[in-house]
Formats: sequence, C-alpha cells, structure tokens
Amino acid sequence: MNIKGFTNRRVYVEDGVSLNAAVGGSGAPIVLLHGFPQTHLMWRHVAAGLAADHTVICPDLRGYGASSKPAAVSPDTYSKRTMAADIVALARELGHDRFALVGHDRGALVAFRAAMDHPAVVTHLGSLDVLPTLDMWDVMRGTSAAVGFHLYLMAQPPGLPERMITVSADEFFGYFLDLWVNDPAAIPGEVRSEYLAACRAAVPSIVADYRASPGIDVEHDRADRDAGRTLAMPVTVLQQDWGAALGFDAAGLWRAWAPDLRHVPVSCGHFMAEEAPAEVVKAVRELVTRPATRPAAP
Repeated sequence: MNIKGFTNRRVYVEDGVSLNAAVGGSGAPIVLLHGFPQTHLMWRHVAAGLAADHTVICPDLRGYGASSKPAAVSPDTYSKRTMAADIVALARELGHDRFALVGHDRGALVAFRAAMDHPAVVTHLGSLDVLPTLDMWDVMRGTSAAVGFHLYLMAQPPGLPERMITVSADEFFGYFLDLWVNDPAAIPGEVRSEYLAACRAAVPSIVADYRASPGIDVEHDRADRDAGRTLAMPVTVLQQDWGAALGFDAAGLWRAWAPDLRHVPVSCGHFMAEEAPAEVVKAVRELVTRPATRPAAP
C-alpha cells in the first residue's frame, strides 16, 4: 500500500543504509516518524491533511518497514542517536536543511533525540503518546511496569527475545494492535496485514531498537539532563492520560525537557494518527505556526 498522492523514495543515509520514504505535497517540510508496531503507513490520513501546504516526508525508520535492517553489530547501531542522524541525512538528501519533526511512539523517541542533537535543524517538535526514554524507565516500576512487559522482554541479551517473538510474530505484534486501539476500524484489515508482514520480516532489528533503550539511549538522555540541556524549539505533546493512572505527571516530566511546551490530553487510543487524524493535523498545524528558534551562528 502507498499513501495516496505520495511518491515512495529510496534514500541512502550512510554506507549500506537506506530509508524508504513516502514524499508528497509542497511547502515548508514536515517529517513524520512512525511508531511500533507500524510503518510509515500509519500517517496516511495525517500526511494527506498536511500535504495541502507542506512538503510531508514519511520514512520507515531504520530496521522497520522497507528501510534497511543492518545487523546490530554494536549498541549504537540502533541507538536513537544513530536513527536520528538517519532522519537528518534523509531530509538533507531531499533538499531540506531545516524541518519540523513529529513522531509517534518509537518514532517520537527518535524525534526527541534528533531535536536534542540537532537543534539548528529541527525547528519544531511534536510527540505523540510517549515519554522521553530516561523518564519512561524511571516511571516504570512495581506492578505498574506490567503494562510494559514488552520493554523488558526485548531489553534482554540477544537470542531468547528474538526466538520467542519469531515463533509467534503475528500474535505478538497483533496483540499491541488490538490492545492499544479504542476504535478497531481505525486500522482496517489490509493495513493490519501490512503492519504484521513488515514486523514479521524485521524481528531482529525491532528487538535491537528496543534493546538500545535501557542502555545507550538512557545514557544519552542522562548526559543531556546532567548537562542541563533542554529542547530549544517549540514542542507539542499529544498524550493519553496514562500518566495519572500510573501515578506520574506526564506534562511535568515533559516540561523539564521542553521550556516551550504545549501538552494536549487526548481521549482516543494510542494510535491517535489513525483514530483521530483531524485532531493530530490540527495540533501539528498549530505547532508549526509558533515562532521557531534560529540556528546558532557558526
């Protein structure tokens, strides 16, 4: 399946690694990063809504969909820093030195790292239904951590997680597609089949992405926090009210990273770009109208 009106591009971002990206529209660029267990198709409604006056770029992340899936030869292969550098290189190859960036779930973690590492490139940051990696691991404790069992499973050393997931891939990935959606019709059968097929073919790289989170990704976040670094650009966060249910203040955690924050509670399920695309489009349009920081002088 393709996003209607968009062209799929294959773009090399480093030696041996290329990203598949759907590109459409014209105007100021917005890059949209998908979450788990999905591909760039999750943006099909939002991308069409934004393409009327923006160039919209929807890549499959490294390790997902039709993008390259390099072997995890080191923890850095699937660090969010590496995956963020992919996105900056992708945009540059498509002719964009600065762009707004919006991510969902895993894509939001990549977007967060891109904004921290490349503040002169990312003009605006949008995050859908996730906490920064360091905060996520800090709040997952006690019985509340049961909701994130997959985080702990895929954090284990290479071998067992990959084998366990591979033998029941459709059941494993399908479980989250069922659990995290309020309106099952938002993910029709043909889209669900595409997601499952893509995940089935990417088990080692998906696990490597998750395995990086409690290790190298937390190290990068902690180094930024210890140095007092914050997000320099306007930030909008759309989030379910799961923070209250688990006993933490999601808006407060985000505000510690983002001085220019708008935190917007939503009532739909986790897959909000598919369940409430008009609400997401509205929030992104509002985000990109806010004054952006200018890149630092060389």
